[in-house]
Amino acid sequence: MGLLDAFRRARPDAAARGRVAEAARRLGGFGPEVALTVNEIVCADPACPGTETVILILRPGARAQAVKVGKPVEGVTEADVAAALAPRPGREADP
Repeated sequence: MGLLDAFRRARPDAAARGRVAEAARRLGGFGPEVALTVNEIVCADPACPGTETVILILRPGARAQAVKVGKPVEGVTEADVAAALAPRPGREADP
């Protein structure tokens, strides 16, 4: 273990990321042609909640869309995913 390893966060559990991706696929109505990735990031901006879960939606022929949940992936619920996927003013409409 190197010195920097002491400061790195453990990567979120693959099962937790898979659970969130499955919920996003089902709640968003995304078919198998749509790729979904789930990652956890730490935002240093004081306006951020700290640790966020980012769901990246990759539709063929379209720009990638990222939706965020302001908590670590292990704590993300289906309600959080539904709220993140809900249309909001200023967000690009789903093609």
